[in-house]
Amino acid sequence: MDKKSKEFITMLRGLVSDVQGAPFPGDDLKPELYKIWYEHAQKAAVSCFEFLNDNFPQEQKELNKSIDKLFNE
Repeated sequence: MDKKSKEFITMLRGLVSDVQGAPFPGDDLKPELYKIWYEHAQKAAVSCFEFLNDNFPQEQKELNKSIDKLFNE
């Protein structure tokens, strides 16, 4: 496995871990704590998308084509 793949797998594992640990906003969870978690998860997601776009551009083009087909049908 190459270095980029290993790095991306590590990033994805971090993102999944953040999402799995998502708190549910409610009476027992303060909005400030939810906001902190949400911002952390968003940063992890953005990092993953940026890494994908920078390192796997062909796959991104194919994904965009697939998404476009869904909305054009």
